[in-house]
Amino acid sequence: MKASGILLPVFSLPSDYGIGCFSKEAYDFVDFLKETGQKYWQILPLGTIGAGNSPYLSFSSHAGSTFYIDLEQLVEDGLLKQKEIDPYKVENTSKVDYDQVRESRQELLQIAYKRFRPEAGFKTFKKEHGYWVDEYAEFMHDREPELSEEYFRFCQYLFFKQWLRLKKYANENGILIIGDLPFYVALEGTAFRYHKELFKTDEEGNPIAVGGCPPDAFAKDGQVWSNPVYDWEVHKKDDYAWWMNRLKHCFLIYDVLRLDHFRGFDEYFEIPAEDETAVNGEWVKGPGYDFFKVMREKLGEKKVIAEDLGFLTEDVHKLLADTGYPGMKVLEFAFGAWDDSIYLPHKYEENCIVYTGTHDNDTAAGWYEDLSEADRDFLEHYLDHSTIERTGKINLDLISLALESCGDTVIIPLQDYLGLGSEARINTPSTVGDNWEWRVKEEQLDEELKETILTLTKKYRAKAEERAEKERKEREQKKLEEEEKAAE
Repeated sequence: MKASGILLPVFSLPSDYGIGCFSKEAYDFVDFLKETGQKYWQILPLGTIGAGNSPYLSFSSHAGSTFYIDLEQLVEDGLLKQKEIDPYKVENTSKVDYDQVRESRQELLQIAYKRFRPEAGFKTFKKEHGYWVDEYAEFMHDREPELSEEYFRFCQYLFFKQWLRLKKYANENGILIIGDLPFYVALEGTAFRYHKELFKTDEEGNPIAVGGCPPDAFAKDGQVWSNPVYDWEVHKKDDYAWWMNRLKHCFLIYDVLRLDHFRGFDEYFEIPAEDETAVNGEWVKGPGYDFFKVMREKLGEKKVIAEDLGFLTEDVHKLLADTGYPGMKVLEFAFGAWDDSIYLPHKYEENCIVYTGTHDNDTAAGWYEDLSEADRDFLEHYLDHSTIERTGKINLDLISLALESCGDTVIIPLQDYLGLGSEARINTPSTVGDNWEWRVKEEQLDEELKETILTLTKKYRAKAEERAEKERKEREQKKLEEEEKAAE
């Protein structure tokens, strides 16, 4: 059966304290999803916030960001007082002020830690998560020696206690959480510091190669990232044990996992670490299907989405087919001046996840405003000849096109339902500043929006069921005709 969901990062939720978090507003959003007929809530990585405030550059593959800890729950737990958190209340602005959030959380969590008396849950947490939280605590203490290692364990305990409570509430209300796993790890992080043998390094432990992208029409020198690259031969020797622990942890905190840069498992682009451009980089084979074979053996069948965007080779297509994972289809990639794009909806297969755009795209309305006249003409032509009912609003027409497609899962960024422009964009790749900041205001999640989402969801779900029934009858008729022909 066709299912749909909404893409909204946790930091984009409403709240009184500068950033979306695991507060009452998060529970309200779960209710919102349920009331609008959704099955999925897709979020971005929950890890520690890294350079440029990016959730994709975390210090740890396991630790969560303390920015998401709900202060009011700490008041209820007796670890903070209302008068201590009130000064940090801010109007529900449309942007995250990371400097303010960073300062307030550090001050308030230190107060909470001083009042904390170890409880059974904390002891259990340290025992079950010691394999990563001990490394993380030491790493963070080295960075901030005035804070004890136990303080950092305490913060992670609060994070997981609050998040798993929220996830449980979502699951009990029929909502599954789609999480996101970055392919690479940060150079400045626990994985590289404590497990250098898993990466390509020299005798001094420095990276000899880093990840990146080859030169293309958009960047003549390519892109050079700081991420160290994996030594897959080493990983393979112990059945990818580090990766399996990483994935097991992800499936504890998410119901469905989006594997970022899926292509990297087939082959990845590595660049000499000393180079300033990607000109001398080369494609190197990754672990291939063997990785996913071991994953199934160790972890069982898991719900995975393959981020397969961009140029893909036949080998990557084969790897995707062999795993059986659904890939991603993005409507904003489809309408290039009468181009015969693979992202045009009539080319989709059922086993895919359809998006109007992702967190790296402009909003649907912003994207439409920037289209060339030729691209816009093509889009309008396509919409007019589709089976959707035109709404008079381009954002809703694109959503209808996604929902009407044969893809069995559709995820729509909340900004597109709201019809917001480029001011609501989450991230512009290869830029620094003004990213990862947009927030929805509580008053925007009103009854009119609920009705719009529910109406479109029910309409196109019913159409999908009609189509499935028609196809079933056609298969039965064909089978009957074949049997009759064979009987003759």
